[in-house]
Amino acid sequence: MGDAFDYAINDCKIDGTEFVKMFVASTACKKIENGEASYISGKSGIEIAIECIYEITGKELSVEPSEEFNCSAQYWCGWAVCYYQWWSSKKYADVFKAVSYEEIFELYATLHEAGVEKFASVLDEKVRAAYPETNLKRIRTIYGCSQRELAEMSGVSLRSIQMYEQRNKDINKAQSDSLYRLAKALGCTMEDLLEE
Repeated sequence: MGDAFDYAINDCKIDGTEFVKMFVASTACKKIENGEASYISGKSGIEIAIECIYEITGKELSVEPSEEFNCSAQYWCGWAVCYYQWWSSKKYADVFKAVSYEEIFELYATLHEAGVEKFASVLDEKVRAAYPETNLKRIRTIYGCSQRELAEMSGVSLRSIQMYEQRNKDINKAQSDSLYRLAKALGCTMEDLLEE
């Protein structure tokens, strides 16, 4: 993905925000999110960029990639966001809806020499701030009950419900019995309570 961003932005002179929009709308984006080997290890970043741009705009690119021996800031942005997507399993569309390309580019100055894990934790804070409510809290609020009432109705401890809603405990890793009891008490499906 680093090569895709670098090629599209630096060689093809496409605005970073515009390339992100093209990438997120492309079939390639979905295939990368799904971990399809033909995209993860079978295509170069340049091939992915050319494919995305052609799919969205209908324009065939014939721009020769420049030979770079140092990684550009645009390369770092693509590479770091790709790492974060793998690390978090979030969709690229959700990541870029929460944090713009420009904001990620601004992080380059302070984080490009740090470990990528540091970037992932900084970006994760920004993404979580953009999506403050968990599905459990949103559904519980719509249902009209307090955390304590939900604990009494479901038999799931009040502390567990609080931990799930504060994202201190991952509801996606909850025991199926607890998830089932919460869903039944709230009149929704178990899948409705899971986080992406």
